[in-house]
Amino acid sequence: MMTRYKMKMTYDGHLFHGFQIQPNQRTVQGEIEKALLKMTKGQRVVVHGSGRTDAGVHAKGQVIHFDYPGKIPAKNMMMALNSLMPRDILFTESEIVDKDFHVQYSTKGKWYRYIVDQHHFTDPFKRFYTGHYPYPVEIEKMKIAAQDLLGEHDFTSFAASGGQIIDKVRTIYYVNIESKPEDKEIVFDFIGNGFLYNMVRIMVGALLEIGNGKRPVHDLQRVIAAKDRQEVRTTAPASGLYLYHVFYDEVPEKYRLDKKKH
Repeated sequence: MMTRYKMKMTYDGHLFHGFQIQPNQRTVQGEIEKALLKMTKGQRVVVHGSGRTDAGVHAKGQVIHFDYPGKIPAKNMMMALNSLMPRDILFTESEIVDKDFHVQYSTKGKWYRYIVDQHHFTDPFKRFYTGHYPYPVEIEKMKIAAQDLLGEHDFTSFAASGGQIIDKVRTIYYVNIESKPEDKEIVFDFIGNGFLYNMVRIMVGALLEIGNGKRPVHDLQRVIAAKDRQEVRTTAPASGLYLYHVFYDEVPEKYRLDKKKH
């Protein structure tokens, strides 16, 4: 009897070569499957993730599912896996779900957070967990510019060349930018129905350039219309990116700013 488990997890991506399993590389999927192999005494269990975070990218709310040969109470499954995990992975929620649930195809939206450190020099205790941008920026300019990302657009200009997906149309529901002067940080939040390869990091790079005055406030309108990756060459570092939350119910109305604009 196979039982499908849906589990929420958090991980520090610094020492991982991304989520997806790769030969001779330490990956999040690889660590989980290695633990499940011990639990099943040699029977491989394939782990599916809601998104394939890149090397150095972190997660506060990654979600996985897998089919396990046998039935263990959901709480016990979480405790068993946590006891076998390295210290940079922790499972926080676990439930048994129907076989028609798929962690990737059942999603209604994703929330990514990006944190920028603005100290003049790189803070050694933040270097693996933030992007670094020491130049002055105007937060209000970036907030105005971010409104141009809301709604459904072809985001070809914000997709890195390594992506495999042909359809570049996505809908951004919510963008929020907050300054935290006490920490010398800027926090960017993006919620959408899906994101392309490096899309969030490229959007952050463009918004920082607007905040710094290198681009006009509404330049993103032109960039989106151009459908040309060469229009935004800056990609913020992986270290500042977090997969913050995955929505499996409809994205709440308070995060649907796109409806107010369009």
